Amino acid sequence: MPPLLVTFFLLCSCVPKANGHLREALAVLKAEFALHLYRSVAAGRNGTNFVISPAGVALPLEVLQFGAQGNTAQQLAEALGYTIHDPRVRDLLHTIYATLSNSGQGTEMELACTLFVQAGTPLSPCFVEQVSWWANSSLEPGDLREPNGATIQVDDGASKQTSGEGPSGSPWGPVGATSAQLAIVSTMSFQSTWRKAFSSRDSQLLPFTCAHGLVLQVPTMHQMAEVNYGQFQDAVGHQVGVLELPYLGSAASLFLVLPRNKDTPLHHIEPQLTASVIHLWTSRLRRARMDVFLPRFRIQNQFDLKGILNSWGVTDVFDPLKANLKGISGQDGFYVSEVIHKAKIEVLEEGTKASAATALLLLKRSRIPIFKADRPFIFFLREPKTGFIFSIGRVSSPLD
Repeated sequence: MPPLLVTFFLLCSCVPKANGHLREALAVLKAEFALHLYRSVAAGRNGTNFVISPAGVALPLEVLQFGAQGNTAQQLAEALGYTIHDPRVRDLLHTIYATLSNSGQGTEMELACTLFVQAGTPLSPCFVEQVSWWANSSLEPGDLREPNGATIQVDDGASKQTSGEGPSGSPWGPVGATSAQLAIVSTMSFQSTWRKAFSSRDSQLLPFTCAHGLVLQVPTMHQMAEVNYGQFQDAVGHQVGVLELPYLGSAASLFLVLPRNKDTPLHHIEPQLTASVIHLWTSRLRRARMDVFLPRFRIQNQFDLKGILNSWGVTDVFDPLKANLKGISGQDGFYVSEVIHKAKIEVLEEGTKASAATALLLLKRSRIPIFKADRPFIFFLREPKTGFIFSIGRVSSPLD
């Protein structure tokens, strides 16, 4: 299952003392950021599929904190819930990011951030040093003012024109602006195989009731396995089933959240999602032998996050008259003009991309409990050691 997630920033010129407690507090703040982001995106998606990477969105905001000052820095800190100018937070995050790529056992997880700098743009040596140290970040030269744009390496490693189309032909918009000085592109990549793979021989076409009531026959994976599962009730009485599907080496798990009542839409569940709720769910799951039915799904989308960040109170960084990014460059007028986030996730039998014929099979009746994702559900990819949510989204129609 390889999600590819990218956040694109275009800049223009015109906590507790104990380390253990700090780690726990930071995990809560990261979870709140992830769920705040999810709720904000979900509110504007009208029941459709989406995936977003909170880690891929947070990383550029952290990089901007190195150069932000005054009210601009304060707004970024309030949006994230923390500041990397706190040396304890900075050192802990740096350690966490450095260990992500060492997951092992066939699991690859990496956060990275690349800054494409307009040739001739003076940058603060302190900013350059800090960014180069941060989360596999690097600086690359480019001519961002040319109408044809600069060639930028993004999520899948293919070269893309900044003013052309992004990965898989999706438009990135006219980012080759005449005042462009600096483009920040962050990526979060994850690829792994299930600890217990689904067999393609057990996959079959089964009905899935979409968010708007349409029933589709969709390729559905099946396995009987020992899984972590729990049933919970939220603050307003809605019941959900939560299933954990771990990857090899327990480097990460995919969690599935399914309303117990088939008539309960996801928009009734989503407002109740908080860090404390996620912690409750993930910490109270119990081992159970279950029949698991999960549709294959592939989601790819792109977001302009400027509106969401504005609604969170992050406004100065987008205003050429108010943005204070003098820690990046001594030049006046640096501001962020665009925040583009692109994400893709694919869930298949092996956990990685593979081709296999789908057969229509008959199911044997079973008396063991069943988890059947035959209606819209929420998913999130979580790293167990830190509790960080690296991607989150929902499936309303597996065929979209």
